[in-house]
Parts: sequence; structure tokens; C-alpha cells
Amino acid sequence: MIKRKICVVTGTRAEFGLMYWLIKAIYEDEDLELQLLVTGMHLSPEFGLTYQTIEESGFPISKKIEVLLSSDSAIGISKSMGLGMISFSEAYNELRPDIILVLGDRFEIFSAAAAAMISRIPLAHVHGGEATEGLIDEPIRHSITKMAHLHFTASQEYRKRVIQLGENPNRVFVTGTPGLDNIYKLNLLKREQFEQEINFKLGTRNALVTFHPVTLENNTAKGQFIALLDALSSIEGLNIIFTKPNADTDGRILIELIDQYVKNHPERSCAFVSLGQIRYLSALKYVDLVIGNSSSGLTEVPSFKIPTINIGDRQKGRLKATSVIDCQPNEQSIAKSLKQGLSKEFLDSISDTKNPYGKGGGSEKIKEIIKTFSLEGILKKEFYDL
Repeated sequence: MIKRKICVVTGTRAEFGLMYWLIKAIYEDEDLELQLLVTGMHLSPEFGLTYQTIEESGFPISKKIEVLLSSDSAIGISKSMGLGMISFSEAYNELRPDIILVLGDRFEIFSAAAAAMISRIPLAHVHGGEATEGLIDEPIRHSITKMAHLHFTASQEYRKRVIQLGENPNRVFVTGTPGLDNIYKLNLLKREQFEQEINFKLGTRNALVTFHPVTLENNTAKGQFIALLDALSSIEGLNIIFTKPNADTDGRILIELIDQYVKNHPERSCAFVSLGQIRYLSALKYVDLVIGNSSSGLTEVPSFKIPTINIGDRQKGRLKATSVIDCQPNEQSIAKSLKQGLSKEFLDSISDTKNPYGKGGGSEKIKEIIKTFSLEGILKKEFYDL
């Protein structure tokens, strides 16, 4: 029997973490051959050379695709996308995969999807149909949906949106987010182990901060992040763990601000380029709340039944659990939301919150579908009219 070759593309530490159990399921299936293309931030010293984490996981890397220029400007990212198109097409021509699997909506994933379309290779897409109105990821995500042939959505609402974009319902599957499998399958660290791992002592109250630029706004990152830092400083006795942003436009400004804050407040704060999945999810066990504008605050944090303070428009349009508090990107609004999130009344109110992104098990569901779904004639897509 000829093995079906599944080519998985990963460009960031967070995305690899979300796909870890899916990649593992493909790798361990005797009827499938895993081809792993590693690109983007994984190969950047500035962002921690996280391809090494992939190697340590035991997965063989088929190709390293260098696309990331040392620039977070619009021109630099556009050039990276062009370089990605060239490099992915060459890799596909050499590897000859049967199907390509991508997750999400980053610019390097767009390049991988576009090269797959031109190469006439079927594309499977995880996390389509979602809305993030403050990000360039929004049109990228929907563009990938139109280039894809199999769709794995996190909820029924997102499935409807993919179908609304003209995709055949028979090819759109609700699997939940595969990243939730980490919560139920990983052995998370005990409190003392976690403190040793991050070389930082937790306080009586602790916050995890993950803040990224809003890529459809011009030059707002610095002002918004300073407002966040000022609001954090107004909460007495709050220790802070920062995770640094991705390689988005204006990301380096935020990295500089984080480094300066930690330098000035070493007793109450620490920062990491990448915590990794085990340390990140362990942090969620011990912090009192999560603050920022990361998708993780909406998709993973509610499973721990702690508050998420969601700042600004970066995640506008996404499904949100009752544990999520939305606020404006100014000091007064953030500080008010922090006090609300730390209040006993709010914590009591979210003790039975439900995560709208599922309960785990998505990785195995996706693996089985890409293993068994017939690829005959799949490239010819008819627009599905409602």
C-alpha cells in the first residue's frame, strides 16, 4: 500500500504548539508519511530558533524554508511573502506531497497556500471561518479558505462562515481547536517546578501578558502597550510574566518596551521570547488572569476558568467565553478591567464557564479525515451558493 504523503507547514512556536498532537498523530500512523516544512520565526535567532524544539520533539524536518527578513515593515513582510512563494513551490516540486496541511492566517502560511494552489496540490486548512477584524490575518484567513479543499473549523458558527464563502458543506468539518489537546495530554508542571523553570518567584497575585500589534492600525502598538504597562503598575502586588510578540509589523517596538520594563522592575516581572507549550500552559494553572490580545486568551485560557482581559480590536469578531472581559486600549479601561477580573464576584461568576472552542480530541479527528477523504477530483471546486 502506498502511503499518503501529508505535508505540514509550520512557521511559529504557537502554531506548532497547536498542531503538536496532530503532527504526532500523522507521524505515528503507519498509513501516512509526514513531510514537515519549517519556516518563518522557527528559523530566526531573534525569535529563539524554535525549530530546535521541533527536532527535540522527535519529528524529522523535511525542509527548512527561509523567508523571514530582518524587518517588521510592510515592505519587509511583503518581500518575505514573495520569497516564501518561490521557496515553497520548489519544496513541493521536490517532495511531491498528496495533500498540504496548514493552520491559521499568518503571511507565511498564505505563501504556502498560494504555492500549493499553483502547484495543483490539495490543501487542508485548520481554523478557517474565524473573524479578527483588527488584523491583516482576517483577509489572509479567508483567502486561504478559498484556496483550500478541506476545512477544519473550531465551531459550528465558523463552519457556517466557511460555507458562506462558497465552500461545499461536505468538505467542512467541525473538529474544535486541536491545540486544546495539549491541556488534556501534557503533564503540566507543579508550581515549584514552574518557578524553577522560569527562574521567577510567583507572588500572591500573578498575570500573564501576551500583547501583539494590531496590524490594520498604523503606529498604535507603542501607545497601546504603554497604556497597558501603566495599568499593570496601578495594581499593587501583581507579578507579571511577559511573552514577547511575533514577527508582525511593529513587533520590535513592543519587545523593546518589555525589555525596558523588566529591567526597571526585575522583582515583579520577567519576559520570554518563547515559553513553549508546557511552560505556557503551566503558567495558566498558576496565574490569576491573562492580559493582552492573543487568540490564546480566547481559545485556551477559558479551559482553565480564569479571566482573560482582551484589549482592543485585534480579536474583534471571535467567539468569546463568559470569562473574557473586553476593554479599550487605554489605561483607564484596562485598569478597570483588571480590577473586575481580580474581583471575587467575577471569579465566582465564571466558575462554570464553557470553552466555545471545544473539549479536545480535534487532532485525531483531523488526522482521520485527511487520511481517508478521497482526493480524486478534489481540485475542481464549484462555488456553493446558499
